[in-house]
Amino acid sequence: MRVLPSLIGALLAAAAASLHAQAPSADEAREKLRAERAQAEKACQGQQGAQHRDCMLREMCAQQKDPKACEERVAKMKDAARSARAACEGKRGAEHDECMMKQMCAQAKDAARCEAEGRARLARREKIREACKDMRGEELRACLREQRGEK
Repeated sequence: MRVLPSLIGALLAAAAASLHAQAPSADEAREKLRAERAQAEKACQGQQGAQHRDCMLREMCAQQKDPKACEERVAKMKDAARSARAACEGKRGAEHDECMMKQMCAQAKDAARCEAEGRARLARREKIREACKDMRGEELRACLREQRGEK
């Protein structure tokens, strides 16, 4: 009888370890996204402006498990961004960034978490801008890649 709880605990630990091993890591997910984006870029090569944007969205959604749901999410996000831009019209700089973040996060499931992540993104973006502020051209692009931790 005393062995049963230990046996159940061991089985649960083994099951949790195997489930954890199956979950893709953030690096794997990032690499998958990069590959999908590269494939979409290749398919949309030669197009510019709105045509290129629409093509990229179509190609990226086509690679998802449920392309229709992906397209609906994108349309919903576009509408949210459009209404946020309208609400923040006339504001500039940090005030505009803050307004956009609040407007976009107001529609999120967890608004407080969304705002915390948004503030972290804005702080990181400002740090990158400060580090690369006097650069132009290829030097600027190299600085941005270095600051973002890209290859």
